[in-house]
Amino acid sequence: MLARRIIPCLDIKDGRVVKGTSFVGLRDAGDPLELAQRYNEQSADELIFLDIAASAENRGTTIELATRLARELFIPFTIGGGISSLDNIHALVTAGADKVSVNSSAISNPDLITEGAKRFGSQCIVVAIDARKCDLEVQNQKTKETASKWEVFSHGGSRATGLDAVLWAKEMEARGAGEILLTSMDADGHQDGFELELTAAISGTVNIPVIASGGGGTFEHFRDALTIGKADAVLAASVFHYGKYTVSQVKQYLRDHNIPVRTV
Repeated sequence: MLARRIIPCLDIKDGRVVKGTSFVGLRDAGDPLELAQRYNEQSADELIFLDIAASAENRGTTIELATRLARELFIPFTIGGGISSLDNIHALVTAGADKVSVNSSAISNPDLITEGAKRFGSQCIVVAIDARKCDLEVQNQKTKETASKWEVFSHGGSRATGLDAVLWAKEMEARGAGEILLTSMDADGHQDGFELELTAAISGTVNIPVIASGGGGTFEHFRDALTIGKADAVLAASVFHYGKYTVSQVKQYLRDHNIPVRTV
């Protein structure tokens, strides 16, 4: 079995790391570079930086941040937010990013994923999916039943798209995405556990790695995301930013429960 990855996520707004609950109620969590260096020391496998206001503010992700991170970090990092063109991807990769994360622009222009994968390689293209559970009434013969689906949201979770998250993940894989960053908006920031049903549904549909995001609060939550949810990696923010656990502690717990993780 391949080693599972533990990935701290740093949401960036106005040059600071912030964290909210279900994408609202943001509070300050610190300086991005200081936190990144801390996680580097804790043996994080990767880091993900998301400029969460870039799409809503109709601007690109800052290249300066990518340059600073590449100069100071010794572990792979992904950067995303407001990426809307091949030129944006090229600029971030040239600045030192290992991967780019695309969300809203993949929805408005799916060809960006196709062309990005062709030009930079699938391993460079991460598609972020922010999903919320929605109940729909459907007609089934003579009775009405309530069917659940997860709807994709864009622009930092502010806009419903009408897209089914599972089908969308499958399309993104077909277009060349190398990885799915899957965030449950319902679970995000609550620390009550990952959305295992959603994670398992997408992990069971695609053949590319799925990163589970949203809801990590205990060691058991990380274990369940990797076993029940069948995720390839787990992303978390609050438990790391505010010192509840270190990355090293999570990895030790997983090792103790026979889940392979990378060691230093």
